Amino acid sequence: MTHYQVKSGSKLLLKDFDPDETGHYKNTDQEKDKAKAETAQLIARLDGLQERLYANATRSLLIVLQGMDTSGKDGTIRHVMSGVNPQGCKVVAFKVPSQEELSHDFLWRVHREAPPKGYIGIFNRSHYEDVLVTRVHGLVSEKVTKQRFNQIKEFEELLYENGTGILKFFLHISKDEQKKRLEARVADPEKRWKWDSGDLEERKFWDDYMKAFEDVISATSTKCAPWYVVPANRKWYRNLVVADQVVGALDGMNLKTPPAPEGVDFSKLKIV
Repeated sequence: MTHYQVKSGSKLLLKDFDPDETGHYKNTDQEKDKAKAETAQLIARLDGLQERLYANATRSLLIVLQGMDTSGKDGTIRHVMSGVNPQGCKVVAFKVPSQEELSHDFLWRVHREAPPKGYIGIFNRSHYEDVLVTRVHGLVSEKVTKQRFNQIKEFEELLYENGTGILKFFLHISKDEQKKRLEARVADPEKRWKWDSGDLEERKFWDDYMKAFEDVISATSTKCAPWYVVPANRKWYRNLVVADQVVGALDGMNLKTPPAPEGVDFSKLKIV
């Protein structure tokens, strides 16, 4: 599924990516079940790969999730990461910066949350908010935005060179799909706790956000920290694509089970 990757130096046009796409699967119950079974197999593999990552403690993995409201960031974490040991996984949701955070550079709070060796770190929204929301609402100039593009690339290169693999996912939904999901929140009492009137205000800037995402993804998708545009209208296919990339990234680290402690003859060891 590497065709969802935005190549370094290429210009992204979101109109070229269909948020309804489901790969070689058809949108039928039978095909959905096949995709969900494949996802379950990947999640089972993820369990073993994460254990090796944790046991070796020489590498880490950072997963960045971005997308419009209701694009499925929470759902992706809940489903794809359901098979990992919480002890070796940390999820960070970046909110509006505090006064202390604003008194530092915009990457200060982000660097503090980067996953240590042996861990999977997940950013539910991230440092990219500082070149998306701030740009759409005119809170920073174009000059500052372009400077931040370069600073982000250098920051991610620093993480990569120190052993952190990086995957960045833009969960791509259509405006019509977002409308359906917002209406579902209104209709379902069990989902109303998620309601935020600000979502309706941000929806008015849809086209501005799409342009901002195109620019930032084009500028910051690199070999060491690639972006993937994930078709996310179909939740079951979104989960499959993300799970496939996460497993592939951990598999590519070629981590082996660490050797047993020296000087211990396990064939003669007795537990009393």
